[in-house]
Amino acid sequence: MTMPILLNGAEGRMGQAITSVAEEEGCRIVAACDIASNPKDSMADSGVVVDFSSHESTPGLAELCAAHGKPLVIGTTGHTAEEAERIRACSDKIPMVWAGNYSIGVNLLLFLTRKAAKLLPETYHPEIVEMHHRFKKDAPSGTAENLLEAILEGRGWGPETALRSRAGLTGERPDQQVGLHSLRGGDVVGEHNVIFAGPSERIELSHSAGDRSIFARGALTAAKWVVGKEPGIYNMQEVLGLTDEV
Repeated sequence: MTMPILLNGAEGRMGQAITSVAEEEGCRIVAACDIASNPKDSMADSGVVVDFSSHESTPGLAELCAAHGKPLVIGTTGHTAEEAERIRACSDKIPMVWAGNYSIGVNLLLFLTRKAAKLLPETYHPEIVEMHHRFKKDAPSGTAENLLEAILEGRGWGPETALRSRAGLTGERPDQQVGLHSLRGGDVVGEHNVIFAGPSERIELSHSAGDRSIFARGALTAAKWVVGKEPGIYNMQEVLGLTDEV
């Protein structure tokens, strides 16, 4: 049985990628919504809602899903604090998967980054470098922010240790700092590199995306997984079973 999906943001790059692989992944787009359409009109026909529209639209869509009892997969990034709070408030009523990146490879990168940050001493200095196409509107990317969270969690550091780029006379780099840098240009789908620069050696973990279909397939995997789950916010680590026991 195919999973009926309401796809919000269907005209965007990711929306088109999801539509192109939906049938192969055992899913069916029963409603393709975008700026000119109202998701409310098609909510009843869907088993799960997938959102790749814009951060401004997600809170209202989450509230609509909560009102109709529909699970939600969130693929938008760059939410304001107020938008994020409105989305979280809906998790008391419905299950949702909320991830900055739905690639299986990227989520393995997140898992390994957290492990490396936990195992390596503080003299191995973490830096994150991400690059995306010229049309991407937010920076750093949602995935880069997730990588930052993985490092902070692994090291047990607070958010004050994050430094988003450097300029001017910055002085010596302290041990307890995570540098995060964003590059934009061309048609790069997505590249993320995590560097642990230690004494006399450097460890690098990286992921390069060649096609948006990897994100589309991951999002559809999440859509099938979240149906029937208890209300709450889940991430792709949970969807893929990547736990500390692995």
